[in-house]
Amino acid sequence: MAVRAVRGATQLERDDRDHMLDRVAEMVLDVMASNGLTVDDFISVIFTATSDLVSEFPAYAARQLGFGDVPLLCARELEIAGSMPRVVRMMAHVETDLPRAELTHCYLHGAAALRKDLTRTREVPDDE
Repeated sequence: MAVRAVRGATQLERDDRDHMLDRVAEMVLDVMASNGLTVDDFISVIFTATSDLVSEFPAYAARQLGFGDVPLLCARELEIAGSMPRVVRMMAHVETDLPRAELTHCYLHGAAALRKDLTRTREVPDDE
């Protein structure tokens, strides 16, 4: 079994704790479902958030999904002029038999515009 890195990103409509937890959980679950992963397959997850998101740690959403013994880290995304606001990104290190080329990286809501080069990127209807 190989160690692979899988990415995800989501954009929030507003900086609200419940909204943050919902969107991050949706992203994590989408990465899991799209790649046939369980919590036991995760080695570690790094979350970043843009500086306009301060209502909750993104990792808390993963903890609520059962990632209690998976090392999680939150960090600030670089503040680049003109970058997309209210974005949470993740990079998860996982054990999987999937070849790197077959991993599905999940970019949801407005964050889908960040990686149009990934053919499996998809729009998710906003729930607001």
